[in-house]
Amino acid sequence: MSALDFLFNPRSVAIIGASADANKTAGRPIALLQKQGFKDAIYPVNPRVSEINGLTCYASIADLPAVPDVAMVLLGADRAEGAVRELASMGVAFCIVLASGYAETGEAGAARQAALTEAAGNMRLLGPNTIGLVNLTDGIVLSPSGAMDMAHFERGSISVVSQSGGILGSLLSRASARGVGLSKLIATSNEVDIDLADCVDYLADDPATQVIVLYIETVRNVARFKAACSKARQAGKPIVAFKIGRSEAGAAAAVSHTGAMAGSDRMYDALFASCGVIRAETFSDLLDMPLALATGKKLAGKRVAILTSTGGAGTLVSDSLGMAGFETPAPDSDTAIKLRATQTGDHAVFDKNPIDVTLAGLQPAVLRGAVAALLSSSSYDALIVIVGSSGVAQPRLMADAITGALKDAPAFANKPVLAYVSPHAPEAAAVLSSFGVPAFTAPESCAAALLAMAHQQALRPPHRAQVETKNQPARGGTAEVPASLTGSLNEFEAKKIFASFGISASRECVVTSSSDALQASSSMASSGVNRFVLKILSSTITHKSDVGGVAVNLAAEEVGERLNQMKNAVKANTGLACEQFLLQEMVTGGVEMILGMHRDPTGSAILLGMGGTTAELLEDTVLRMCPVDKAGAREMMESLKTWPLLNGYRGRPLADVDALVDAVVAFSNMVESLGERLVTAEINPLFVLPKGQGVKAADAVMVLA
Repeated sequence: MSALDFLFNPRSVAIIGASADANKTAGRPIALLQKQGFKDAIYPVNPRVSEINGLTCYASIADLPAVPDVAMVLLGADRAEGAVRELASMGVAFCIVLASGYAETGEAGAARQAALTEAAGNMRLLGPNTIGLVNLTDGIVLSPSGAMDMAHFERGSISVVSQSGGILGSLLSRASARGVGLSKLIATSNEVDIDLADCVDYLADDPATQVIVLYIETVRNVARFKAACSKARQAGKPIVAFKIGRSEAGAAAAVSHTGAMAGSDRMYDALFASCGVIRAETFSDLLDMPLALATGKKLAGKRVAILTSTGGAGTLVSDSLGMAGFETPAPDSDTAIKLRATQTGDHAVFDKNPIDVTLAGLQPAVLRGAVAALLSSSSYDALIVIVGSSGVAQPRLMADAITGALKDAPAFANKPVLAYVSPHAPEAAAVLSSFGVPAFTAPESCAAALLAMAHQQALRPPHRAQVETKNQPARGGTAEVPASLTGSLNEFEAKKIFASFGISASRECVVTSSSDALQASSSMASSGVNRFVLKILSSTITHKSDVGGVAVNLAAEEVGERLNQMKNAVKANTGLACEQFLLQEMVTGGVEMILGMHRDPTGSAILLGMGGTTAELLEDTVLRMCPVDKAGAREMMESLKTWPLLNGYRGRPLADVDALVDAVVAFSNMVESLGERLVTAEINPLFVLPKGQGVKAADAVMVLA
């Protein structure tokens, strides 16, 4: 039994502050419970009335005849704390607090929220500032929302967890209008106790839930969120998340709404990737993607057939699929023969994709045969049917054709079939959805749905024996970093730490004068170094080239004079006197990468991208949450736009990708090992040399707390 079972399936509910007027917010919970057929005990509490909707009303919490499983507190923030304390003292298991005026309002509200949490003690708390929850599967409405006051709910296998109460009503009404069935809806809001992670954990075990939808403003407990997502993934339940706060204005609004600190949007991309969560790019995706995933069908590849009777709509869908990376090949010869056999006329076009049966082909037998031919074709991994104007007058036409075709080709019943309803034909869309065919009203939604299915297919859960080890990083090295090292380290100090974790640097030494530099360059030249780089060595000047603190491609005899020139230039540009310089071998023939880390409230992530002096200009980087293993490191580099430069682009030598993988893993290991002590770290550039020659850290930044 889950820890939240009685919250979603209570045997008794107390409504604290209940109203006898069903039109008021405080009167709706009882009315909605009764309307949905809740047969167990309901205990209204209101000292002003003796009966509500045929139920005995109790004057106080102390007068309740039994301890309820769940109590809904409909009182204002000024009275809610006392009610929560009293409920907790009598042993109530769960409490839902609807009042606002807590951490989302500022410091005073945060203090009020802390007091509410203390009053709850061991009693589990949903809210405050929530509209509650709805268990559509069992007809239990623990909410006063007017959006729940519907004559009929579509029941299905999609569950929604939202940190915004209003979004639940929006999704429920949109889903009902489209014939999309939902299972559980929970508004976690301020999350003083029960949060996103708790709900995902519960839904991972819920037999009525097949797809989990999240509307996220912030993730408060990243470790528990990751664990819950992993549990859902093991259960084979996709998670689709819509994260607000991509813009500065949106982030500020999210923080003010929830009263919690939020991480950067790119870090959430990394977090979701590490958890296997599918990110919805638009709000409409939040229903479109789960609708496709709830079918349970598997997308084996990226080849899509489009069956249409209206050329323009077919082109719209084809274009959106192409932009998303899908293919729309023409029918193969065998499939074309089957398609031609479906009709006697010559109106249809069977040698192109979209496959256009034209208006003349809108006959049940023709459509059924065409759908069956495309489903059974080995040339296609999915089918999109387009409902044209016929969907207005004949809303069942396409749905009947598809179900009939599935009877004709039962072996291909697991191949995804989607529908794009081109005119405004809500009845046709609802009929298709009720037949298990996801129906969309925008061509882009078809592509988004297939992308979600492709993402889920790539996230096949590992064997249970691998679960504990699959994310463990390969250890590239370990080191004890002296406690005396703090603050911003100079490049030489930083590289020594990187080297201790397994990331080698170019050959180099510290010099303090022109004579030192000449002597060192002569020694290095005798060991095979031909050209040199000279830099200032400073813990305070990070961008050395901006102040004249870097010279490249120097001969051994040039370094002494160049050191004096550099000292004067840096003094003129910064007012700082340089006492130390770094003399390095000049690394050539490699690809310049940047390898760094970023930390915010969502956790620590590794950054990899194209480096060098143009790193900020190119902005070709990828983030992944720590720890990063070898498979993750390779996936990072292959996701870069400039990956071909490492992979032999236009005759370039293959780069030592294996060495780069080891460097990324070692860097991740270092970040994990140093923990909160590491404020920031970066190698730029990290030269990736030709295959078999390794990598070399040519510049480094590190700040230790």
